[in-house]
Amino acid sequence: MSNNESPLRLRKKHGAGASPNVSAADGERLVRAQSARGAIMAALIAIIIFSVLWVTMSSLFSRVFPWMTAVLGYMIGYAVRYAGRGVDWYFPVIAASMALAGSLIANIVVAASVTADDMGISTVNILSAVTSMTWPVFFDEVWNIADGFFAIVSAALAAFFANRKLTRTQYFALRLWREEQVHD
Repeated sequence: MSNNESPLRLRKKHGAGASPNVSAADGERLVRAQSARGAIMAALIAIIIFSVLWVTMSSLFSRVFPWMTAVLGYMIGYAVRYAGRGVDWYFPVIAASMALAGSLIANIVVAASVTADDMGISTVNILSAVTSMTWPVFFDEVWNIADGFFAIVSAALAAFFANRKLTRTQYFALRLWREEQVHD
C-alpha cells in the first residue's frame, strides 16, 4: 500500500485503469468476422440433429416430450454463436426465428414418426404423403398450447445465447468502431 492510499479502500483486483491498447480497426475486424450465412447453416444443421435426437428419444421412451424444444433453442443459440460469430442485433433475430421454425419442423417430424410407428411404415413415407388436407388435422390434433409455449421458450433461449461473447477489450474496440461510424 502506498502512502497516498486510504487504509479503508479495498484493493483493486481489476487492473491498473489504463485504457486497453485497441483501435477502431480491431472493432471493424470483429464486425467483418460475422457470418449470417454461417449462422443460418449452423441453425439448419442443429434443427436436423435435434429432430433426429427427438424422434429417437420419443421412440425409445414411447412418449413425446414437448419440453425438448427448449433444448432446440439452446442448441440453435450456441450454433449461431459459434458459426455466425455475431455481434450485431440481427443474430438473435436469426436464432429466434430459426428456433420457431425448427420447433414447428421438429414437431411435424415427431408426429410423422409416431404416426408411422402406429401404421407400421416409415417416417419418410408419412412425410412424403403430406397434402394440404393434412395441415388442418396436424394443427387440430397434434399442435397444442404447450407446443406453442415451448416454441416461444426455445426462441427466447436461442436469442439469448446467439450473440458472441466478447472480452472487455473486444467490446471496447467494437464501441470505438461504432462511435467512429456515427461520427462519419
